[in-house]
Amino acid sequence: MDVKPVFYRAPGQPLQESTPELPADAPLRDRIIAAMRSVYDPELPLNIYDLGLIYDINISDSAEVDITMTLTAPGCPVAGILPGQVESAVRNVAGVSASRVELVWDPPWDKDRMSDEAKLTLGLF
Repeated sequence: MDVKPVFYRAPGQPLQESTPELPADAPLRDRIIAAMRSVYDPELPLNIYDLGLIYDINISDSAEVDITMTLTAPGCPVAGILPGQVESAVRNVAGVSASRVELVWDPPWDKDRMSDEAKLTLGLF
């Protein structure tokens, strides 16, 4: 099951995103992705998953989750907080025993990593 974000714009409000609720028996990976979609880049109206900041998700047999992520630029002002927000969101997923986030800069992020929905939202199509 691929969980797609739902984008909407309330009248007079900035772009919002709603992650559909998943059933409790949804695969753990899908629930982890849904949790990551609840974390937003503070400068863009997009979640970090659709923005393409997540490079890898590894789930061990004991449900420990290791995430490799990047930011849009090395000088990004949220470098100190965004990885912690991702780690916390994933750690709160039922069934996850631990979560760790590694911040990397190689390969560098570029807009080609964004989901089609994110590109459409930012007018890149």
